Amino acid sequence: MTRFLSLLVLIAALAFVASPFLFGQFQGYPPELFPVPQDEPPVQPVGWAFSIWGVIYAWLVAGSGFGLIARHSDDDWSAMRWPLLSSLIMGFFWIPLAGNAPVPATVLILAMAIAAIVAMLRAGSGDRWWQLLPIGIYAGWLTAASGVSLGIVLGGYGIMSPFWAAVLSLIAVCAVTLVVQKARPDCQSYSLAVVWALLGVVAANLSPASPAIVVVAALGGLAVVAQLVRMRFARFGDAH
Repeated sequence: MTRFLSLLVLIAALAFVASPFLFGQFQGYPPELFPVPQDEPPVQPVGWAFSIWGVIYAWLVAGSGFGLIARHSDDDWSAMRWPLLSSLIMGFFWIPLAGNAPVPATVLILAMAIAAIVAMLRAGSGDRWWQLLPIGIYAGWLTAASGVSLGIVLGGYGIMSPFWAAVLSLIAVCAVTLVVQKARPDCQSYSLAVVWALLGVVAANLSPASPAIVVVAALGGLAVVAQLVRMRFARFGDAH
C-alpha cells in the first residue's frame, strides 16, 4: 500500500505538471468574467514572479520520484502523502476551472493551499531537499496565490474596491504565513515563496504607481523575513 501511494503521488505530480500543457497556460482570470472587470488588479504579482512554477514543478516531481524509489515504505514520508496527493489532484483541475469560474476556482485553490500546508506540517525532516523543501515552496506559493485569487474576486464582484481587496488579502497572506512559519520553522522554502510573491506585487505596483500597496506588500515581506531570521538565530543558539 505504501509503494502504491508513493506511485500515486508521483503520477499526480506529473499530471499537475502536465495540466498547463493540456489546458493552456493560465494568464490570469479573464476580466469579463467579473461584474467589475479586473484588468490590472493591484493584488496580482508581475508576470516574471510566476516563473517560480518551473522550480515548483521540477522539485515536486524530483521529490516524488525519490520518495517512490528510495522512501516508499519510510514512516518519515508516509504522513504527508495523502494531503499532498489531494492537493495535486485538485491542482490538475484548477486551470480549466479558473478560466471559466473564478469563485469556485478561489475555493479550490484555498483547499489546495490548506492541503499543501498540512502536508508540509506532516513532512519529516530526514530528507529536507527531497521532501520538506519541495512541499514548502509549493505550499508557500499556494498561500500567496490563494490570497491573490481572493483579492481579485472581492474586487471583481464589487464587495470592496480593488485597492482595499488587495490590502486585506495581502495582510491575510502575511498573517497566515507568519503562523505557518512559526509552526514549521525549518521549512524556509515556504516563507521564501511567499516573499517572492510579495516582491512580485511590489514590482507590479511600481508602474502604475500605487505606493500604499507597495508599502503593505514590502512590510509584509519584511515581517516574514524578520521572523525567519529570528527563528534561525534562535535555533542556532539552542544548538550551541
